[in-house]
Amino acid sequence: MKEFFIKFHLADSGYFTALRLAAGAVCSSLREADLDTLEDFKVCVTESALILKNCGFEYATVVFNGGEDVCCVIAGEGGAPCAGDNELSLALISALVKECDISRKGEIIEKVTLKI
Repeated sequence: MKEFFIKFHLADSGYFTALRLAAGAVCSSLREADLDTLEDFKVCVTESALILKNCGFEYATVVFNGGEDVCCVIAGEGGAPCAGDNELSLALISALVKECDISRKGEIIEKVTLKI
């Protein structure tokens, strides 16, 4: 199984673009996927990072794993975590990926796991 790690500061929106590009590159190198699947995965990874930002986290750690499926785990770190309004992002993610697991501590989303 191949793994690829990224850690970045959520306050800088430029990193979201870099994360989106990295998600596409990792996904295409680990799995032969059609263009629509690749785009959906990039959207879901970006939305997951936005969820963590909305929940008050300072950093995000992103781990991509490749096997039969491509899995991405996005976890929040630091900051002052709080409950955020993420209803639209969560609906979008659950509509676009094969599997999505949301880890919460109370009302705070701490980690999102995506699988395509």
